Amino acid sequence: MSVWLPTAPCTPEACLAEPGPVVALPRRALRLTACLAVLVTGLALIPPVRALPRAARDRLVRLWARTLLGSLGVTLRPGPAPAAGGGVLVVANHVSWLDIPLIATGRPGRSLAKTEVRHWPVLGALIARGGTVFLDRDRLRTLPATVDTVAGELRAGHPVIVFPEGSTWCGRESGRFRPALFQAAVQVGAPVQPVTIRYRLADGRPTSAPAFVGEDGLLTSLARVVAVRGLVAEVDFLPPIHAPAQAPSASHPRWAARRELARSAQTAVEDAAR
Repeated sequence: MSVWLPTAPCTPEACLAEPGPVVALPRRALRLTACLAVLVTGLALIPPVRALPRAARDRLVRLWARTLLGSLGVTLRPGPAPAAGGGVLVVANHVSWLDIPLIATGRPGRSLAKTEVRHWPVLGALIARGGTVFLDRDRLRTLPATVDTVAGELRAGHPVIVFPEGSTWCGRESGRFRPALFQAAVQVGAPVQPVTIRYRLADGRPTSAPAFVGEDGLLTSLARVVAVRGLVAEVDFLPPIHAPAQAPSASHPRWAARRELARSAQTAVEDAAR
């Protein structure tokens, strides 16, 4: 277990054993092939896309994210579009590695990820070259520098995507939003954009099939996702929450402000999920 972030109690054995409709093996192979092609194309296009103006770059990232989800057989069901741009801390409940492209369909930005993600096959290289901020969850002393990095991105007008539960959950249960990364929004006075993520089957039933929990491996999770028939991903961008305007004081220190933001964002996400 990390010294400062929790490990969710969700496990593949307890949470991912539900039956559901599946597609035939040839369809699964086709989806895997298409997914690999989209990932490799995205990796190759990173340098020229970076040179584009921000608006054009964001449009291409949104298109790429939708294409990736489609290659996996995932139907996107977006909620209201997020408010226009600038430096905003995007915070969401965390279920799956699919969450990152799902959020990117509405608001591209730099993501915060654990260092282990860097070593994932193909996807890890894409995430690293895409400007992800990596966090070593087992080294507490690196946290202030990570918060400063996120604050710098927000100050520069760039969205940053974080998952403050600190771990993936199965979707039927969720964790507490940890306040540490909210400090970046407090430092800069940046708004916080709560996002609710849900996964369902075509008939509307919730499903935990995309969940990436416990000792689940990336390839095992990928095989499970491409096998599902009618997987629907829902993403709702909720109204922004603004950091407290008052300066830190003895009666209202910085740690209190970030805790308030974390609680408000978690309440918004949970209310929307219900």
